[in-house]
Amino acid sequence: MRKLLAIWMGKALTILGKIIGKKSSSSPGHYALKICPNLVGELGKCVSKGIIVTCGTNGKTTTNNLMASALESKGYKVICNKLGANMLSGIATTLLQEMSVFGRLKADYACLEIDEAYTPIVFDYVKPDVMVVTNLFRDQLDRYGEIDITSDIIKRAIKKVPNLKLVLNGDDPLCVQFGHAENARAFYYGISEKVLPQLNDTKEGRFCPVCGEEQHYNYYHYSQLGDFYCPHCGFKRPEIDFDVRNVSLDSPMKFTVNGQPMEINYKGFYNIYNLIAVYGALDVIGESTDDFAGLLTGYKPQIGRMQEYNMGKPVILSLSKNPAGFNQAIATVNTDKRKKDVIIAINDKANDGRDVSWLWDVDFDKIADENLNMLTTTGIRVYDISLRFKYSDVTVDYMTNDMAEAVKRCLKTDSEVVYVLVNYTALYSTEAVLKKLGGEA
Repeated sequence: MRKLLAIWMGKALTILGKIIGKKSSSSPGHYALKICPNLVGELGKCVSKGIIVTCGTNGKTTTNNLMASALESKGYKVICNKLGANMLSGIATTLLQEMSVFGRLKADYACLEIDEAYTPIVFDYVKPDVMVVTNLFRDQLDRYGEIDITSDIIKRAIKKVPNLKLVLNGDDPLCVQFGHAENARAFYYGISEKVLPQLNDTKEGRFCPVCGEEQHYNYYHYSQLGDFYCPHCGFKRPEIDFDVRNVSLDSPMKFTVNGQPMEINYKGFYNIYNLIAVYGALDVIGESTDDFAGLLTGYKPQIGRMQEYNMGKPVILSLSKNPAGFNQAIATVNTDKRKKDVIIAINDKANDGRDVSWLWDVDFDKIADENLNMLTTTGIRVYDISLRFKYSDVTVDYMTNDMAEAVKRCLKTDSEVVYVLVNYTALYSTEAVLKKLGGEA
């Protein structure tokens, strides 16, 4: 009876939230769990083929939703927290919204994105078959602390699931360490060739997770990702099970996975990692990958994942919430050789992390390429980001607290494209502005 009461109340709160314009992705589950604390534990009874969970600093929403889209393309019923509500309450909301009013639900698979800090809590209720870890970077220092704290949390979670299959980024030494868990079997994906210029990028996890000495690289892709090895203890990039080669970053992107040609119409080198994580997880759980590229043709990116709006000229919205994410967003912007305006918005609300010292770890100087027309800064911490550009000798052309004004100014210039790079809490308000100004995604 407690379960039914929780579902009914959760469904009522979902309806009420939609009436008043809320996404209702988390709060219905929060209150439902107060009535039925074991609600999420019902998930295993609802799924017949398997549960796949995805965590990591960057790319988990894209990877998780790509996974669900690929499985749905095969005709399966999939439970997925597509809006990215990735704590226990968000998973509970997803479950109760999918259930009938009698608490019934039958699905083939569940694809769940999980916040790294919540993995041990969720794994008390959900025992996944496959766990994907995309990467580990410094993120929200006032919430997570340094990377080794996050690593320890994930290790505790892995120990709670017997016979767990891990799909790990083999180019990230911080992910590779999880493959040493005694109760798990690890599979690795990676990009096995030098693709990007070997610049002096910030290697956040450059110290060996085994012995603590500084690692060396035969080549690297960005941050600490690449062909790494420790000359002191022998820890190194493992044998890769899902191996990417022959990469072309032209549009559409092309590469091969284990010799299988792929042509994908996504922006950003980092998206190759998201795609091969999905490829690896599907293979590990026993699904065919013969028509992998075809399975993803119907996928629509979530808000802010290099999402393009037609506003007379393209306006491209990108969520970038930490140094690694911003560096990759800037790299993607710079591959676009059109004349461009760039808007950068930085907030410091609770969900962003109050500590914005991470701005000094971003290579903002690299945004000043020859095709940059106008640079605008905005957001709650507009002065912090503008000061950061001053110290990089990059001229900020315009500062404002009004995103609508920033976009309108860019639409009036002779640029060919506008990029809007925002951190987390600036994302949805920026989406609302673009839609209000007539933008169509």
